[in-house]
Amino acid sequence: MREPSTPDTRVIFTRQRGCQHERHNHACQEEPLEACMHDDSGMLVLIPAWNEATRVGAVVEAFRGGLPVLVVDDGSVDGTGEVARKVGAEVIQHETNQGKGVALATGFRYALATGYRAVITLDADGQHDPAEAGKFIEAFERGEGDLIIGRRDFRQMPFPRAQANAIGSWMLSRVLHAPIYDNQSGYRLHSRRLLESLDLRMSGFEFEVDVIVQAVVHGLPIGWVEIRTIYGINKTSYFHPISDSLKFLGMVWHAYRSYRTLRRQMAG
Repeated sequence: MREPSTPDTRVIFTRQRGCQHERHNHACQEEPLEACMHDDSGMLVLIPAWNEATRVGAVVEAFRGGLPVLVVDDGSVDGTGEVARKVGAEVIQHETNQGKGVALATGFRYALATGYRAVITLDADGQHDPAEAGKFIEAFERGEGDLIIGRRDFRQMPFPRAQANAIGSWMLSRVLHAPIYDNQSGYRLHSRRLLESLDLRMSGFEFEVDVIVQAVVHGLPIGWVEIRTIYGINKTSYFHPISDSLKFLGMVWHAYRSYRTLRRQMAG
C-alpha cells in the first residue's frame, strides 16, 4: 500500500455499528478455538485495504458468522469498499489514499470508540490465512501478550527478502533490547490496553514498527504465534536489493530515534 507524504485525516463513515461499550470479557482457554471466534468475544477484525477489490471479498467472507470485520478502504478507485460491504463488512471510507498507517489508526480509533477489547489486523490481499486468527485469540486469552504478532517462516521467502527480514528483525531487537522475530508481519492482535497507549497520530510505512516500539517502551508484553504466508499466483512479491535494504535500515534508524524519544518522555 502506497504511503503518501501528507495524510488527510478526513473519513466518511459509510456504515456504523451501534456503540457497544460493554462487551463480554470471557476467557476461552478451555473452549475450542472456533468458540472464541464469535461476535460476543469482544474481538474486531481490521483489514486496511487499497485497490484490493479482487481479493478483499474472500478475506472478509472467511470470517462470516464469526468475528465482526471492519474494512478501512484507503481511497480505493476499484470498488474495494463496496465489495467488502456486500459480503458483510463494516466499511470506513477514506476520501483519498493516505497509507496503511493512517488506515490502521482509523480502525483503532473505531475499535476504541465502540468498546472492543482487542483488534486482529491482517492484509486484504489474501497473504494471511484467516483460519489462523484463532491462534492469536488463544495466545491472547492465555495472557501471552498485549501485542501478538504472527511470525512467518523466513525460509519460505525468496532468499534476499528472507535475509533482509532476518537482519532487520535482529537489528530492531538490539535497538529495543527485546526479542523481535518478525517486525514486518501485519498479522497481529492488539489489546485494548495497547491501543489506549498508542499515539495514533503516527503515519507512514513505519507505523507497524512504531506500534512495536511503543509496546516495548510502555512495558507491554509481546507474544508470537507461527503463521504461514500465502503467495498467490496472481500476485508477485518483488524484492529490490538496494532500495528495500535502505528502507530496512531507515526503519531501524526510525525505531531507534522513536525509542530514545519515548524513553526520555517516560522518564519525565
